[in-house]
Amino acid sequence: MTNDIPLIDVSIQPIELCKLLKIANMVGGGGEAKIVICEGYVLLNNEVEFQKRKKVYHNDIVEFNGEIIQVNYKEPSNIELSEITKTKAKVVQNKSQKAKPAKPAKPAKKNKSSSHVKQPTPQTIDINRSKRKPISF
Repeated sequence: MTNDIPLIDVSIQPIELCKLLKIANMVGGGGEAKIVICEGYVLLNNEVEFQKRKKVYHNDIVEFNGEIIQVNYKEPSNIELSEITKTKAKVVQNKSQKAKPAKPAKPAKKNKSSSHVKQPTPQTIDINRSKRKPISF
C-alpha cells in the first residue's frame, strides 16, 4: 500500500504538521493549514490530529481532503549543508556590521510648572481615536 502513496521528501526531522501541509501543497498557506488541523480535518497515521505543531517523522502518513502522503526523510547533501552554513555565516556577519554605536545621552530638559501644562481638549482626544479604523467582523 505504501507504494501507491506519494512520498514527500523532507530534509529536517521532525517537521511540524502545519509546515508539512504547506510543503506538500495540500493547503494554500500556513494560516489555512492551522485552521484545518484545529478543525479536525487532518489525519496523522489514521488518527484525527488537532495539534498544529505536531511533530511528524519518517514514514508517517498524513491524509487531508482525500489526499494521502507519506513523509520520507532525506538527508541534505553536503552541497546543501555548505550553502546553509554560508548563509548563516553571512547573516551573523551582517548583524555584527549593523550594530550601531551607542547614542550620546541627551541633556535633561527642565520641567515646566504644572500650572502651565496644557490639558488635552475633547477635540484632540477625538482626533487621536479617529485615526484607527474600527474592526468589523
